[in-house]
Amino acid sequence: MSDPAGEKVDFIVIGGGAAGFFSAITAAESGVSSVLILERGPEVLTKVRISGGGRCNVTHDCYDPRELVDFYPRGQKNLRGPFHRWQPADTIQWFEKRGVQLKVEEDGRVFPVSDQSQTVIDCLTSSARDAGVKWRTHCGVLHLQQLEKGFRIETTTHEYYECQCLLIATGGVRSREARIPMEALEQSIVAPVPSLFTFKISDPRLAGLMGVSIPQVSLRIGTIESSGPLLITHWGLSGPAILKASAWGARQFAQADYKFELLINWTGTENESSVLEALAQQRRNSGARQISRRSIFPGITRRLWQRLCEVSLIEPELTWAQMTKTQAQALAKELVCAHYQVEGKSLNKEEFVTCGGVPLDEVQLKTMESKQISGLYFAGEVLDIDGITGGFNFQSAWTTGRLAGLSIAERLI
Repeated sequence: MSDPAGEKVDFIVIGGGAAGFFSAITAAESGVSSVLILERGPEVLTKVRISGGGRCNVTHDCYDPRELVDFYPRGQKNLRGPFHRWQPADTIQWFEKRGVQLKVEEDGRVFPVSDQSQTVIDCLTSSARDAGVKWRTHCGVLHLQQLEKGFRIETTTHEYYECQCLLIATGGVRSREARIPMEALEQSIVAPVPSLFTFKISDPRLAGLMGVSIPQVSLRIGTIESSGPLLITHWGLSGPAILKASAWGARQFAQADYKFELLINWTGTENESSVLEALAQQRRNSGARQISRRSIFPGITRRLWQRLCEVSLIEPELTWAQMTKTQAQALAKELVCAHYQVEGKSLNKEEFVTCGGVPLDEVQLKTMESKQISGLYFAGEVLDIDGITGGFNFQSAWTTGRLAGLSIAERLI
C-alpha cells in the first residue's frame, strides 16, 4: 500500500472489521472515489478469521425481519426497519454473487462450504481492493477533530487525514482505544459489559466430565430462560444454551458480579412427574438391570447419567428393582431441576461480544448517521446492538455497514 500521509479522503472508516469493510465496499462500489480504512491492529478482519471455530458463521437462516429481531437482546425493536432493507437473504446473495458458496447447517447457522473463514476474508479484501478501497494496519486513531465540514484525524503513526464522511466501526467499546473516537467527539455511550460468555462453576457433580456435551437442555436463571446444546468444560459450562443465557442476562449478571444460581433441566423438556413415571416404568420392565448401566433419556451420556446416579446415592451395582422412592425422587430432581452456583464468567474467545455502545436513539437507523454530528456514522458492534450466538452479530454488522455505506455514497455523490 502506498503511504497516503497528509492526503484528503472522501470517506474514512475507523476499524477494519466486518462492518467497516462492508461499509467501505458498499460506498466504493456505489461511486465514492477515495475510501480508506484505518485499523490499529496488525491485520484486518480478525474476528471474521476466528469466528465459528475458524469457519466464520456468516449469518443465520432466518428471513423474516419480525422473527430475526427476536435474536437480539439489545437492538431488538430498533432493528426491524434496517433488516427490511438488508437481511440474511441479501447477505447470502451478496457473498454467493462474489463466488462464496454457502451452506445452511441443521441449527440454521450459515457457513462457507469451504468451512474456512479465509474464504470470507478473501472475498471481502478482494472486493474492497477491486473497488479501490485502501487500508492501513498498525494505524490507530490518536486524535480526532470535527471540522466545519468533515473531520481531521491524527493517527498513532503521526500522520494526518481529512475526510468529509467518517464511519466509526471499532467493535465493542470495552477497550480504551475503541473509545477514543467517541470521547473526542463527545459521543455518549451505554456502559459496556461482556455478552456471550461461559459460566465458571466449581461443583463436584461436574468434576471429571469435561468434554461431555448434551444436545438439548433447558436453563433458568431468575426470569431468564434458555435452551439448546450444552458443553461441560474444565472450568464449568459452555455451549449455545449458556451463551444465549449470558446474552439475555448480560447487564443483570454484571450487576450481580457474575454470581448467581443456575437451574438446569438436563432432559430439556421433561418435568419431575414425567421423569418419575419413566423411572417407575423402567423399574417394572427392567427390574434386574443395573440403573447406572445406561441412561434412559436420549442425549444424556453414560458418563453424565452415572454421575447423576452417584449424587442421588444410587450405587453402581443397584438394579432398577432395588431403587427406593427416595432415590427415584433424588434422581428426578437432579435430572430436571438441578441447582448450580455460578461463581464467575469466562470469555468465549470465538464469540466475544460487547453489550453497550452508541445509544440507538442517537442514530438515524435508516442511514446509521449520528443525529448530533453531520457526516458521522456508526456500524457494527460499536452500536448498542448485540445478538445471541449463531451468526446474528455478523448479520447486524453487514446490515448497519451496508446502510451506512449507501448513505455516505448518496451524500458524497
